[in-house]
Amino acid sequence: MLWLHLHFPHLLLDHIRRSGENVAALAIVEGSGQQVIQACPAARDLGVKAGMRLKTAISLAPDLGIVRADQAQETRILEDQALWVYRYAAHIVLVPPNGLLAEIGSLQRLYGGLPAAWRTIEEVLHERQLNAWLGIGHTPLAAGLIARNGMGECTSDTAQILRTLGRIPLQAAEFDTRTSTRLKRLGLSTLGEVFGLPPAEMARRLSPETLATIQKIQGSRADPQPPWQPPHHFRQQADFVQDIERSQGLLFPLHRMLSELEKDLCWRQQDTDCLLLVLQHRNGEPTHLRIRTSGPEHRAEAFLSLITLRFEQQALKAPVASLRLTVKRFLGREMHGGQDLLGESQDLNEAWHTLISRLQARLGENALKQLAPTDDHRPERAWSTSDVRRSNRATIAATGQLPCRPLWLLQGPQPLTETPKAWFTGPERISGGWWDGQRVHRDYYIAQLNSGQLAWVFRDMREGWFIHGWFG
Repeated sequence: MLWLHLHFPHLLLDHIRRSGENVAALAIVEGSGQQVIQACPAARDLGVKAGMRLKTAISLAPDLGIVRADQAQETRILEDQALWVYRYAAHIVLVPPNGLLAEIGSLQRLYGGLPAAWRTIEEVLHERQLNAWLGIGHTPLAAGLIARNGMGECTSDTAQILRTLGRIPLQAAEFDTRTSTRLKRLGLSTLGEVFGLPPAEMARRLSPETLATIQKIQGSRADPQPPWQPPHHFRQQADFVQDIERSQGLLFPLHRMLSELEKDLCWRQQDTDCLLLVLQHRNGEPTHLRIRTSGPEHRAEAFLSLITLRFEQQALKAPVASLRLTVKRFLGREMHGGQDLLGESQDLNEAWHTLISRLQARLGENALKQLAPTDDHRPERAWSTSDVRRSNRATIAATGQLPCRPLWLLQGPQPLTETPKAWFTGPERISGGWWDGQRVHRDYYIAQLNSGQLAWVFRDMREGWFIHGWFG
């Protein structure tokens, strides 16, 4: 097998900077907040370095942006990276806190060779604005050591990989302090010299555990790697150094997150009709915004348009410290064709639900209703209102077989006070209502009155003639 290791030396720093904030100098500090562990190039230019005390860093860069490292946050960010790598390689292994391992040997034919697969990963890293050191090895531990030491080469030659490993100094070989001390006392300085020790002598002078680790690096001992499984939901989060006070400031990170959602939905070959936005405030309860579409959707621009409309209607109640986007509901994708309705889509159904979604975002989810048929022959009881749903062509085709009905149905039948000038269709007998005590027995006609209007009239068997609606 052949493994590719991605080492992200500044994963949390890259994550923060991708939010688009205009922070010139930025540093990540460890949990207690006393020591710098990562610094962006602008901060390093001012003299801020990893391992420096925070007080010293602030004295060098008074406007330094500071973010405290959080283990749960780092785990979540690493899983975010694993999700996109999973689109290119099926066997993914998380290597916390800042590494990913992917089995790449079986993918060489798919990508047209190892160099093409290497270039694909590099292009995606550049697109996502991520810094990563790549390393290829014939074992998982070998790939990780090469990557973390910045010695990655695009090669599948085991001999070449072992020569690269052999040049790694002992202090960079990631042995524990006690083992490193013992190896130095033996006069060894590189990993290659350790490889030259006889296994029995190595186990006696060091420990069986150290021997097992070295054999896993070399490949003479099995090192199974259980694969990571992607979650059955989509989740992206943007964390801000400075709180965002206006909703317009959220649109840039939202655009990036929704673009990620669009790619994820395309990869899944699915759509969604419900997004959950959680705006986390420094003080107070978070704001939950549920964004619904009238039908399945996957386009980032469509989602962003709906969210923008919602922001126009609902101002931020407090500055936002972080923004989370979650999608848990996935729908099968439908493929349609048709004419352009809104100038944005050649799919009539898609254009229809885009229009409805925008109206609902501006007016409210419950502001729009549509007519729906009910199982009753009586015209005044044959319809009801319901929530707007995606246009269905099968339903439209079926309703085309119904008798002709007026677009304007009166609130209640009105007496017919004149003899119609002309009769066109009829009679159509409607008899029903015995089940609820509101029985009707009517013969309906389309007739032209003396004024020239076309009316829908009926004759009640007991009460005479009535007008029930008008044709346009």
